[in-house]
Amino acid sequence: MRRLMVTAIAVLLVLGSPAPPAPAQPAPEFKLRFGGSDPGRGLLDKTTLKFVELSEQKSRGRIKWDYFCCDQLGGDIAQIEQMMANSIQAYGDVLDWWANWVKEFAIFGWGFAFRDQDHFVKFLDSAVYKEMADKLRAQNGLRILAAAPTEPRMLWSKKPIGKLADMKDMKMRVPEIKAYLMVWEALQTKPSRVTWGEVYLALKTGVVEGAEGPVTATYGVKFHEAAPNGYLTNHIISSAHITMNEKTYQSLPPDLRKAVEEAARESVAFARSEAQKLIGETLDKMKAEGAKIGTIDTGPFKDRLREAVGKAEAEGLWPRGLWQKVQDIK
Repeated sequence: MRRLMVTAIAVLLVLGSPAPPAPAQPAPEFKLRFGGSDPGRGLLDKTTLKFVELSEQKSRGRIKWDYFCCDQLGGDIAQIEQMMANSIQAYGDVLDWWANWVKEFAIFGWGFAFRDQDHFVKFLDSAVYKEMADKLRAQNGLRILAAAPTEPRMLWSKKPIGKLADMKDMKMRVPEIKAYLMVWEALQTKPSRVTWGEVYLALKTGVVEGAEGPVTATYGVKFHEAAPNGYLTNHIISSAHITMNEKTYQSLPPDLRKAVEEAARESVAFARSEAQKLIGETLDKMKAEGAKIGTIDTGPFKDRLREAVGKAEAEGLWPRGLWQKVQDIK
């Protein structure tokens, strides 16, 4: 009986004892802010969020990001300026935006500058691109950690379009990127600058009659509901990049620099792979929701833009000869 009582008391003591506290998680060494600029919560948002998650994992918790999606910190220009000031430490979107600071990047926004995604990748591996990225880092304190092509951009119109001539004088939405403005001027439309998040309303109300963008991104913001005529023009190959403030990058120890670089490469590789999976599925969804998806002869588009290269270079859109250097990459 005494043994039973001793055993029972021991069991009660064990059961009644509080569990030992879990070991405290160490505080992150680097608390950083990431700006996301994809209002549609589409592929770019998934890509930048993946970078945040991967870099935290690879750093074993030593890096912690506050992630601001969907233009919460302002549009692309505003976020890039914040990154230059180091009030946010990283940002990701398309490479075209860098043309506002390093004019060579305007080539990414010029229609039919790249033949296909393989051509695009070869350019990213070239000495010409490296020089551009180095210039952005030296002049503006921004380091592109990784970049990749993702998906083609397509055209949307409120009215049906059968040929290039049907677009003459059409009010066409463009972003705050000069190359886009000059492209659609060369194609004889009337371009108007409208921020991405406002395009749907602009189409709906007739402020603009046409718009363009990456296939999956245009679905995310419902262009097809406001302008139901979609055309697979493939005039520009979109991209994804992850960029970090250079001072912040240099403040990281070598192992954490490696962590963010690996996370960036894996994230843009994900974006490229995911885009290829989603394009067909997205087009089917658009059709099911009433969009009329077609193709259009882009030969006249290419001819017009090839003729306009001289004017673009004469006006300093990018340095003379850059377009030809891109074409010479095989």
